[in-house]
Amino acid sequence: MKKAVFIGSVLSSKVALETLIKNDIKVDLVCSLDEEVSKNVSDYFPIHEIAKENKLPYLKFEKIDSSEVKEKIKEINPDFIFVIGLSQLIPQEILEMANDYSIGFHPTPLPKHRGRAAIPWQIILGVEESKVTLFKLDEGMDSGDIIAQHPYRIEKTDYAFDVYNKVCDAMIGALNECLPKMYSDEVDFVKQNHEDATYLLVRRLEDGHIDWEKPALEIEKLIRATSRPYPGAFGVYKEKQVIIWKARVESNTKYIGIPGQIAFVNNEIGIITKDGILIIEEHEVENTDNRFIIGHKLK
Repeated sequence: MKKAVFIGSVLSSKVALETLIKNDIKVDLVCSLDEEVSKNVSDYFPIHEIAKENKLPYLKFEKIDSSEVKEKIKEINPDFIFVIGLSQLIPQEILEMANDYSIGFHPTPLPKHRGRAAIPWQIILGVEESKVTLFKLDEGMDSGDIIAQHPYRIEKTDYAFDVYNKVCDAMIGALNECLPKMYSDEVDFVKQNHEDATYLLVRRLEDGHIDWEKPALEIEKLIRATSRPYPGAFGVYKEKQVIIWKARVESNTKYIGIPGQIAFVNNEIGIITKDGILIIEEHEVENTDNRFIIGHKLK
């Protein structure tokens, strides 16, 4: 029976590992990012808990390129290494430990939109039809031969977690389709056309800072794109960060003001934009005693 190592750190890693288990794939080692270094991983999940529940061998790591990880994987002598949901770069030395090949995952139809923050970027770009991709890992960025793709749709009302769930469902579909082919050596690999590749650059926390001079729908799109499980879009009020988790746009026929100015405060908060009004439905603020005052501005 072929041997497999699974490496991951987030919710999609959990879903993928559970899918392998449901497909009766023998997982000989689970490498799970240690909780101690998970602070900056937005959608962190301790997949060693799934390993414990299923009595699978596991190893918690801080750095995937540590000598301990390398030695343990080398001992397993795996045929496949699954790397799903890890932002750390996997050294080529580990990838080459797979006797058959190592498998990566990306939530876009490669070669389009290689790179980082694929879910937020696709919402911001207004992508409607997308696909997840399972592919053979090589030394490039999301550049290896395609193993399988599975479609999903992004609605104009979807928040990041809605899309995240759709991506996980599509990933399950892709894995269910390709695992039997992988384990019977029947995968029909498709080479990527590198000329068609586009690249998504990294997004930082500060990229969620709202520019109130932007059109209302553009602001609302940023809010949806960066909402949970990501850090959120935000404004600044009285030097405190106000994270906006959920909002909607309405036309403004009543309030005259400057973009960013607070128009009303009740169960919801209305903020003036250049072409409408943004209704904040759910927010979080550092100081709960910091009351919002009509006429004041979010910066």
